[in-house]
Amino acid sequence: MPDPDISHHTVEDGVARLTWTSDLTARGWQAAVDVVRRQVAEALVEHERVEVKVADDDAEAQRIATWSGLRREGVQRSRAGNVVVYARLTDDTPVHEPGGFRALLNSFLPRKRGIAQMLIRAAGESEPRVLMCNLTYKADWDLPGGVVEVGESPRLAVSREVEEELSLTIDAGGLVLTDWLPPWGGWDDAICLVFDGGTHPAALAEQIVPQAREIRTAEFLTLAQVDERAADFTARRVRAALAALDGVGPAYTESGR
Repeated sequence: MPDPDISHHTVEDGVARLTWTSDLTARGWQAAVDVVRRQVAEALVEHERVEVKVADDDAEAQRIATWSGLRREGVQRSRAGNVVVYARLTDDTPVHEPGGFRALLNSFLPRKRGIAQMLIRAAGESEPRVLMCNLTYKADWDLPGGVVEVGESPRLAVSREVEEELSLTIDAGGLVLTDWLPPWGGWDDAICLVFDGGTHPAALAEQIVPQAREIRTAEFLTLAQVDERAADFTARRVRAALAALDGVGPAYTESGR
């Protein structure tokens, strides 16, 4: 006999959408999970995908969707209110298998944005000079580097970014500094990993071919110039990285502190 508090209907070829009432939620999340699991299995008999959309402020419905084996896919925004989309496909690994359970956890556990940067210094200078980039998408200067792609090694990512943005081939050395960046200016928080780029002749700057879309120019700057041209947290990160490299500073900072 069909459960009056839950149903599914076809929204497009091969795709079913679940809906359930608040009465189902009121049964308690464990009881609700058992019902939703059965409905998911039933829907997947005739569909390749089953999905549910729940309000982004409905924590209980999200919990039920998750533990019913539906993977979180993201947030669908609208003026009427945001919803979180959960779904399961016919070829998803069963949740009772280790790989399926890990995939389920991976779909909703927090993810940190990773940024990899390179500390490249000018050789033979009386005071430190660090290679900095004047970026097209913001007024302040920053260390060369960029966002680590999904599944990419941070060490390889920073060498890739340096080659793409500056046309320099420099293998990243050891990790110098881990700097946590709090939410800022519309960005979520992130982990910035600063790798040692070694010391090079100052003439290295003359070999740079900036990627026009992101880099205006790049120069070796003194710390005083970094303070003038970079955001305060970037200037702190540069100084912290140099101190860590010299063994006189911590290897972990938060916003350069």
